[in-house]
Amino acid sequence: MEKPRNAKFQIGQVVKHRIFPFRGVIFDVDPTFDNTDEWWEAIPQNVRPVKDQPFYHLLAENAETEYIAYVSEQNLLPDSSGEPVRHPQVSEFFDVLEDGVYRTLRSQQH
Repeated sequence: MEKPRNAKFQIGQVVKHRIFPFRGVIFDVDPTFDNTDEWWEAIPQNVRPVKDQPFYHLLAENAETEYIAYVSEQNLLPDSSGEPVRHPQVSEFFDVLEDGVYRTLRSQQH
């Protein structure tokens, strides 16, 4: 079994999907895949990411709506727009957006 890699992105960072038109802010990170087999198998095999990489929980948005997304590291890129994420739960986790990274609320820090 391979050793999990260090996460490339950080909690609070605004990212965008490499293929699909959505972006979001990271609120949690799994060192390797930690979702259901059903979720995994629903991804078309030709685009299914490998499991032994970090996976990110995002407060995500696209042009139509806001939602929670679970995305592999290989499918994320930094979002350089400087625009805030409009997801309604952002204020539950984060404070100010500075240079593409939200500051975590003190009550959320361990």
